[in-house]
Amino acid sequence: MKLAILSESPADEAALRVLAGYVLDGPIELVAPTLRARGWPSVEQVLPSILRHLHFNTTAEGLVVVVDSDDSPVHTPEHDAQGYHHPLCRVCRLRAVFRRTLKNLPRPRPRFPQADSPASAAPGRERVLRAVGLAVPAIEAWYLCGRDGSVTEEAWTQGQESGRLPYTRRDLKWRVYGTERPSLPLEIRRAVQEVSRHHGDVRRLENDFPNGFGSLARDLREWRKPAG
Repeated sequence: MKLAILSESPADEAALRVLAGYVLDGPIELVAPTLRARGWPSVEQVLPSILRHLHFNTTAEGLVVVVDSDDSPVHTPEHDAQGYHHPLCRVCRLRAVFRRTLKNLPRPRPRFPQADSPASAAPGRERVLRAVGLAVPAIEAWYLCGRDGSVTEEAWTQGQESGRLPYTRRDLKWRVYGTERPSLPLEIRRAVQEVSRHHGDVRRLENDFPNGFGSLARDLREWRKPAG
């Protein structure tokens, strides 16, 4: 399957490529977006341009978008109710960007280039598929899944509600990288090492992070369903 990945850093995207392959249970061909993001605000800002580029200029079938929750509200099943939108939930906001951007895009027109070029294949695809996830409170929490049982979505949510957080994002970085300021090569290496521990089985991630990782996994599994 051809897909693009948008997240807050190249290290996050390297890990997400592995995880998406586990959920989709098949080979992945990565399509590079034209823009990169650095941090949450940038992801939301560049998403419309990336969607338009993928829609018109590539054969990407879907786009995976994952951001950290930081201190924002955690996505919950109540947010999935028809017509509901939480203005501070980052999953709700990213889904809204997908809806606004894609709803008025015309079907790509063939331009009759070479048979294997993106423009010749794009007309067969109605829209770019959506997969949105939320790492609570940061993607390093996912990297620790199965290795540190105290790091879970529930623990963080309870800490937000009580005002006594069980750990900080800085703590998570230390636990994964051994420093709070890792180099990019170290981030990429450790990210891929940690997610690869799951060996294709993401059930522990879905159990410990049911709303953030679970949302991503459910969206990806929707891609595998036959159209119609």
